[in-house]
Amino acid sequence: MIGLPDFPWDRLTPYKELALQHPGGIVDLSVGTPVDPVPDVVRRALADASDSPGYPLTYGSERLRAAAAGWLRRRHGVVVDAAAVLPLIGSKEFVAWLPTLLGVGPGERVIFPELAYPTYDVGARLAGAEPYATDGLVALGPERVPLVWVNSPSNPTGRVLPAEHLRKVVSWAREHGAVVASDECYIELGWEEEPISILHPDVCGGSHEGLLAVHSLSKRSNLAGYRAGFVTGDPALVKRLLEVRKHAGMMVPAPVQAAMAAALDDDAHAAEQRTRYAARRAALRPALEAAGWRIEHSAAGLYLWASDGTGCWDQVRTLAEKGILVAPGEFYGTAGGGHVRIALTASDERIGAAVLRLQ
Repeated sequence: MIGLPDFPWDRLTPYKELALQHPGGIVDLSVGTPVDPVPDVVRRALADASDSPGYPLTYGSERLRAAAAGWLRRRHGVVVDAAAVLPLIGSKEFVAWLPTLLGVGPGERVIFPELAYPTYDVGARLAGAEPYATDGLVALGPERVPLVWVNSPSNPTGRVLPAEHLRKVVSWAREHGAVVASDECYIELGWEEEPISILHPDVCGGSHEGLLAVHSLSKRSNLAGYRAGFVTGDPALVKRLLEVRKHAGMMVPAPVQAAMAAALDDDAHAAEQRTRYAARRAALRPALEAAGWRIEHSAAGLYLWASDGTGCWDQVRTLAEKGILVAPGEFYGTAGGGHVRIALTASDERIGAAVLRLQ
C-alpha cells in the first residue's frame, strides 16, 4: 500500500479556533455537511423498520433496488435493471475501496480529476496502485489504467461535464479496457447547467458496459448521518462487486434501506431542500463577489469555488478573521492553491451572518 497522506482537515484547526473567537460565533462553511432536518417521510420509514433483528442483505431489499431504479428513470432519464443496483454504506466507503474491490494493484494507475475529492487518491493508495490526477485523457505508458473516476457536478468546483466530454471518456476507457466510475452525488443540484449521468443514453449509447454510477442521499435528502448511497451500471461489474462485498460484510442496515427507499420514492422533500440551497446560494454568492472574490465554475452542487487572487491559506485566514471558516483549495489538489471552497450547507441564519460580515 502506498503511504497515505495526512488527514487534510486537521490543518484547518487553528483557523477554526480563530473563527470561533468572533463575537457573533463561527459560520462554518468548510465541510459540506447537511444541517437541515431529515424529512418526515424518511424518519417514519426508519422507525417502521426499526424492529430488524436479522442480518440485512448485502444486495439490498427488492424495494430499495426498485426505488433506486425508479428514481433514475423518473429524474434522470436513465434506465437500469433493479437487479443491477447495489446499496452502499455511504458513497465515501465505496470511493475509498472501489480500486481494491476491482483488484486494482501495484503497477496500475487510478485516474481522477486534477481538482478532486481527496478520497479518489486515498482509494488508489489503499489498493497499492498509483494515483494519477489529470483532466486529460493520457496516452498509456507502461502502467495499466483499469479505473477512471469522473465527478460531475464536481466537488470542489461545481463544474458540470457536458455529454460530449463524458462520451469521449467512455470511448477512451472502452478502447483501453478501463472501468469508468462516475461520482454523481450532486446530480440533482444543477443551478446554471443541467448535469447528466454517465449512464444516460446520450453519453453511453445505451450500453452500460464498463460503467458505474455512484449516488448518495446525503445531499438530496439530508441523510449524511444514515450513510446511504448506491451504485449501479454494468450488471456484470455490480455482480462482481456484490460477491466481494458479501464476503467483507459490507451491509447497509435494514432500517436504513427502508429509509432510503422512502427517500428515493419521494421527490417533494428533495425539491424543498433544493429551494433552501438555492436561496442560500443567491444570498452568499453576490456577497462574496462584492467583497472581492471571483466565483469560478460553481454551476452546480453545494459549493462556491472562489478566489480573491491570493493564496488559498491567506484567503482562509482573511475569512476566519470575519468568523467564517472555509476550505483551502489545495485540499483538492495543487491546482487549487489559489482558491477556497465555500459550502452552502449552513442554516439560513448562519448564511445571513456571513453575508453581513462580508459587507
